[in-house]
Order: sequence, then structure tokens, then C-alpha cells
Amino acid sequence: MTSTDSAQQPADAPAKAPAKDPWDLPDVSGLGVGVLGGTGPQGKGLAYRLARAGQKVIIGSRAAERAQAAAEELGHGIEGADNAECARRSDIVIVAVPWEGHGKTLEALREDLVGKLVVDCVNPLGFDKKGAYALKPEEGSAAEQAAALLPDSRVTAAFHHLSAVLLEDPEIDEIDTDVMVLGEVRADVEIVQALAGRIPGMRGIFAGRLRNAHQVEALVANLISVNRRYKAHAGLRVTDV
Repeated sequence: MTSTDSAQQPADAPAKAPAKDPWDLPDVSGLGVGVLGGTGPQGKGLAYRLARAGQKVIIGSRAAERAQAAAEELGHGIEGADNAECARRSDIVIVAVPWEGHGKTLEALREDLVGKLVVDCVNPLGFDKKGAYALKPEEGSAAEQAAALLPDSRVTAAFHHLSAVLLEDPEIDEIDTDVMVLGEVRADVEIVQALAGRIPGMRGIFAGRLRNAHQVEALVANLISVNRRYKAHAGLRVTDV
């Protein structure tokens, strides 16, 4: 018997299942989305776009009154609550807080975020007279810091490269960009991809595990330089996908 013969499968071996279509994503239209830091430009922009697409959205803030005021301003059925209530009432929780308060915010909400799908979109950046530059947290990235602080949550990373100006502009119907999504569990990543795809013009693209989050977060410093040079609101498109 040749080596080729020995590698052949028996005639009655079960057929190999076809590869899953990477664009076969789940229906997430019924999931509630909370946005921690939803009173800041990025958080408000994401809340507005998702609610406008038909998603149930709750804005979170340290002060419930501030969140409620922002929600009323945005409309589209958005609600406002303090961060803890926002986390508890949501299926998916987007973290859009300033980097300086990232660790303390998540540490305080550890119990409220148990079992939740957490989407970290925080970019650790510094600024000096030369412009923006990437910071590298001790854990490797903001997303990895979130995973370390939230051991009982399902942490992913996404929505880093979006322009808050475009997100908040009601005159713009589509946001022409791709969203890099990272995570350890493919099913969780696909939920976030599908959520990104709810916003007209966007696609969610699988971009690896959380250990690769640093360079995705860091790229925002480059986009800030692009925007300043070209007076633009640059996004990202992945070709041939």
C-alpha cells in the first residue's frame, strides 16, 4: 500500500462539513445595547447611529441625569441611566469612556458586567506638540486591560476608527468604513460584526484575537494625523474581503 493509499478516507467516512460563510452573521436586532461613556462624542455618536438603525440603546454615565439629558437630545427611543443600570439592562455593553478613567470605571462595574458581551472601543493615546501618539498599557491594550478586569464578561474590541463628527451628523445617512473586530470567541466576534453591520455603510471585519488589539487602537493616532493634514474624517476600508 502506498503512502497515498493509506491517506485515503474509508468509503463510509462522513463527509466533511462545508466551511462556514464568514458573512453568515447572527440577527442582533433584538439585543439591547448599552454605551458606557455615552455622553461623550464617540459614545453619543455610536448610540445615535445604532438607535437610528432600530437598536434598543441605553446611554450610561456616572450621573443618571446627564445620561438622560443626552438621551433626550438624541431621540430615537434612546434611554439614559447611570453606568451600573446601563450595564445591567443591556445585552451588549460598549465601553466608550476616556482612557484616563477606563480601568477604574470597569473595575467598579465588574459585578454589573458579569455575563455581558463587552465591546471596548477605547484608544489609549497621548498628545504633545508633535500630535497624537499611542500609549501601551501594561496589559498590552485597553481591550486586554478590560479582559483582565472583567474575568466573567465576554470581552471584544471594535469601533476604534470612527469619526465622532460623522457619527453625530444627522445629515449623513451612511458611514463609509469598516470596523475591525477582535475577540477570543468567534461567536461573540460575529455578534459584534453583525452589530456594526446594522449601521448603513459599515461592515464588521474579523481582525484577530485580543492580543492584536494594541495596533488597532494605536492606528487612531495615524488617522488623527491624516485628518489634520487633509482636513478630513478618515475611516478604514479593508480591500479584497
